[in-house]
Parts: sequence; structure tokens; C-alpha cells
Amino acid sequence: MSYILNGKRLVLGVCYYPEHWAKSIWREDLQRMLESGIEVIRIAEFAWSKTEPEEGVFTYDFFDEFLDLCDETDMKVIFGTPTATPPAWLTEKYPEVLNVDINGLPYRHGARRHYNYNALVYRALTQRIVTKLAEHYAQRKCIIGWQIDNELNCETDEFHSEADSAAFRLFLRDRYGTLAELNRAWGTVFWNQTYTAWEQVHVPRKTISNSTNPHEVLDYIRFVSASARSFCKLQSDILRAYIKPGDFITTNGMFENLDNHEMTRESLDFFTYDSYPNFAYCLDGYTPNGLRDRRWSRSLSEVRSISPIFGIMEQQSGANGWNTRMEAPTPRSGQMTLWTMQSIAHGADYVSFFRWRTATMGTEIYWHGILDYSGRENRRIAELRDIKTKLNRLQAVAGTRYAAKVALVKDYDNVWDAKLDRWHSRVSWASEEAIFSAAQHTHTPLDYMYIDHADLDALKQYSVLFYPHPSIMTKAREALLRAYVEQGGTVVFGCRSAYKDVNGQCVMEKLPGLLADLTASDILEYSFIAPDVERVSIDWGGDALEASVFTDLVEPVGDGVREGEYTSDYYAGSGALVSHRVGLGRTYYYGTAFNEEAAKVFLKRLGVCDPYADILTVPEGVELAVRAGEQGAYAFLLNYQNAPQTVALQRPCESLLQAETVTGAIELPAYGVAVLKL
Repeated sequence: MSYILNGKRLVLGVCYYPEHWAKSIWREDLQRMLESGIEVIRIAEFAWSKTEPEEGVFTYDFFDEFLDLCDETDMKVIFGTPTATPPAWLTEKYPEVLNVDINGLPYRHGARRHYNYNALVYRALTQRIVTKLAEHYAQRKCIIGWQIDNELNCETDEFHSEADSAAFRLFLRDRYGTLAELNRAWGTVFWNQTYTAWEQVHVPRKTISNSTNPHEVLDYIRFVSASARSFCKLQSDILRAYIKPGDFITTNGMFENLDNHEMTRESLDFFTYDSYPNFAYCLDGYTPNGLRDRRWSRSLSEVRSISPIFGIMEQQSGANGWNTRMEAPTPRSGQMTLWTMQSIAHGADYVSFFRWRTATMGTEIYWHGILDYSGRENRRIAELRDIKTKLNRLQAVAGTRYAAKVALVKDYDNVWDAKLDRWHSRVSWASEEAIFSAAQHTHTPLDYMYIDHADLDALKQYSVLFYPHPSIMTKAREALLRAYVEQGGTVVFGCRSAYKDVNGQCVMEKLPGLLADLTASDILEYSFIAPDVERVSIDWGGDALEASVFTDLVEPVGDGVREGEYTSDYYAGSGALVSHRVGLGRTYYYGTAFNEEAAKVFLKRLGVCDPYADILTVPEGVELAVRAGEQGAYAFLLNYQNAPQTVALQRPCESLLQAETVTGAIELPAYGVAVLKL
């Protein structure tokens, strides 16, 4: 059984870099960690040269000495493979391992993640170093698991080297078989792009208008994902041959141009995430009503779709910044606890803080950890000790799962297509933000669901699915959705649905294409909302909604029912919302993008809004998240406001953190947290 994520306990860890510190402080650091509640450390993910200082010369003394100390103190270790930072001897001798930008310029040694996945020599050297590490260290008592690389596709998710072009051709040969089929799928007859030899095909390169063939780019993103997954599996397969029973393999991140679901299925025991909620201060622009760090719950929900119970490999504990940029300020009192509980509320049973000591050298000298440069006692280590006390009272939560009856459906085809298609991205981003915000502000637990990695039983967990803008639709997805609806589910589609095939080419059927029969709808005309129009209004049986970004004029066919219509601009009187009863369930086709108010109306009308209202009355500034299991359900109340908040209780509840029954109301201080057994 794994030491972490075994369904039995919540566990705390921290990232530690023994190569950064004098050996004389190792023991003191480990003892302070253990006294503060830290049971696990992650090490070595950037330390290739500590094992292979020269090509083919291997030495194990450094980590042997440190791991001996871990064995002695009973500190558990996650060992990282060091492939995110190839050593200088390697990149100097084998420059073909370097990644290249779209202009053909290589990324030189001196930072991290400057390699490409497809250079054969890098794969061979990776295979060798991972094998050597596993052979020597995998049986160590203190090691409980392995992290592959670090943050795959971080820094960049684009690769333009000659090795990538060579691998891309193999990927395309496997996908299409012939150049004729490739030319058809990419529509190369447009602008005379037709290929007559495989050697003419490259990864995307600089063009005069930066408008590379979109069908090529979609396949290129699929290729980047396949390359990263292959690199991960190369390492995982090696580690599997050496690790002890019960030890695990994971990697961290959740970055783009990467099918993290498939990578986890192929290569990992579970997925881990790096959570830095304070980034939202930069992203949100300090707007007073924004979700700010609460936005990170959306990322955690995506992680949960990969691993329902997951780990946090890096949890923010201090201010963030490189010498080249300022990211986020020091957490205020209580925020470190708040963010830890945010991760646990969304499914994390393991939380590892980044980092123990703040680096005194290098690019990340301002990326602060638990301790500052001096290592003296401070507010953050005191808060860490309090977090450990709180976790001791929450152990019943371990192994339970986030409870939601509403899911936002996604798939990688459409995620990737939206990256390269402005018409698609505008509606997708608007609707995802709106649906998530509406769910947050109405205290409606929301899951994310990647449909290509789900089956009918997975879909049937939910009463309502929002699949806002699946521009690319497939017969397999339509069939799965139809089966779900026939058995009683509700699916809500938004505008711009099913107008592309899997290659990103627009279909010639009446829209909404493969969804026309399921939704019993016909789109007669469409447009994005012109900038000279102040407001496009919709009436849905007395509920006034505002259209966003785009408008499909949608009318019912067959058994479809017009539920709403536009009431302004030149299409006033045209259909805006069509419903269709299918078996025991129903579909809705909403002819625009969602904004928060429209999403709230859908949640209320579909009967899934605020499902715990009969127990708790929660203010908007507090997030409600519920984890449930055989022993009961646990409500996490997370106050993201810099002011106290009051949650009213309609019935007595047991407060796990206070170890008492509370009645009437519970007061949350600024950035305060409560966990109630329902």
C-alpha cells in the first residue's frame, strides 16, 4: 500500500534540495520538518550532475549520504528523475537535444526544460540515467515513490527542432497512412499547400502572416502531447522494473498541449498538481469582486478529473518571483492554511509545500518557501504546525471524494482547437469562466469531465452536464451523450457546437451537425455580436438573459421545443434556446455563450443550484466544497475574504476542526476555514 493517497490518511510534505545546502544543516532541517508535521520530502528533480557529473561517470555518494540520514530519521522520500535540466556536458556535446523556437533558434543551456522530447540521443541518455538511479536507489527504505521529470510542457509547450519534424512525420504516417489522406485531412488544396513527399512536411514554422494551416497545427498539438506522453512512459517503464511493492510513480503539473488523462492512465499511479493560488492576484488584476485565489479551485477540479483523489506536489507557502519577474506577494496570515484546505477540499490527500528553505542563489531567489534565507522561526512555519494540528482532526476525510451532481464537459480536441481558433476560443473561455463562477457563487459543487476518458457510468453520476461549445464533434461522443440523456440525464450545449470534424474542417451538413438530431434543432444563421450593439437580450419564459460573444439563430425541428427567443437587434423574434426530450432526459441548445447570470438561471431552472441550502446558508465570498464517502459527507467552508464571514446553520453540525457540535451559525475569520460533518 502506498504511503500517501492510500485512502487512510492525509499527509503533509515539502520540497527539499540537499544540493543547495551545507551538509551540516541537513539533520537539523529534517528534524524541524518532522517536528512541524512534514512526513515526506521530494528531492533530486534538478540534480542530474550529482549522479552523472561527466558522461558515463556515475557516482552515488551524495544522495547515499543524504538518504542514509532520511532512513535514520524516518523521513520518507519522493525521488525525482532529473531530466528537466540536462547537464552542461550533455547539451554542449549533443546540441541536437536542444529545443528550438518557431524561428529556428535553439534554447541554450542556462535555464530549464530546454530539451526536446524527440532527440534520439536525449532519449537514450534519459533511459540510462533513470536506469542507473532506479538500480541504485529504488530499494531504499526511505523512498516511497518517484516523480518523473518536473512539470512536463512547462516553460514551453511548443517544439520545433529537426528531431521534432522527423518524429512528426512518423506520427502523421501512423495517423494517416498516405500523403493523399494527409492532404485531404489538412485541406492542403487551400493556398496550394499540397505535399508530394513526406520530407516536405515539418512542424509549424514561421510564415509571412503567422497563419499556419489550422488543421496542421491541431495535429501538431496532438503530436506534442504524444511526444510528452512517450517521454513519460519511457521513464515509467524503467522505474516499474525496479521499484518496491507499494511505491508509486507520478509526475506533477498539468500543463497545456498534453493529454494528462491519457498520460496518467499509461504511466502513472496517480497525478499530482502544483498549486499557486496567489498567482490570481496578477491574473485578476486586483479587481475587488474577482474570484482571485478562489479561481484555483477550477484548476483543482480539472486535476480531479484526472485523479479523483490526487496529490499536491507543490503547494504555495511564500511569496513568488524570479529575478526576472514578480509573481505574487507573501501569503497573509491564514492564507497558507486556506490554500491547503482548498486543495484538500477538492480531493488532495497529500499536500507538499514548495519549498522548505528559500534559495539564496539562482533564478528563483524570490520564490519563497516555509523558511526565509536565515532559516529563523517565522509566521509561516508556525502556521505549518497549526495546519498539521488541523489535519489530525480531519483524518476521516481521507479517501472520500468530492461530491457534485453537475459537471462541465470538455475534450482535448476542442481544448486544442480553441487555442488556434479565435472564434472558438472567445466563446469557450467566456462560458467556462461563467459556468465556474456561477457554480462558485451559488455554492453548487461542480466537477470537470473529459468525455473521451469517461464511460456511461461516469456520466450517470451527474444530473446535469454543461458541454458549452464542442465545435469538434464525433459520432462516439454523440452516442455516449445520447445514451446518457436517454437514461435520464440533461445536457446543455452552447453556440458553435458540432460545426467541425475531427480534423477541424467545417462540416457541410445543416448545423448543429452531428448534434442536430439529439438536440432537435436547426441553426439558420449565426454571427458574433457586432461591437456597435450594446446588448443582445433573450427571453426564457420570463427570465431575461443577455447573449454573450456569439449568436446562433436556433429553431426547433421535429419534437424540439422553442424555450427562448431573442428580443433585440435585427434577429428579435428568432429562436435562442431549444429543448428536446430524449427518452427519460432532455437536451438544451442555447444559441450563445454563457455569462454568469445566464449560467445561474440554468442551474436554478434545472434544479441543481445550491444543493445544501437546507443545511447551510453560505455568503458569496465563501466557497462550499463537499467530500463524501461511506462514513458521511464533509462540508469545507473556505473564506477567501479579508474580513469575517458568517455561515448560518439550519441544523446542528459537528465541526471537525473545533471538535464540537455547532448550532445557529459559524463565524469564519478572514481567510478562515471550517469543516463540518453533514
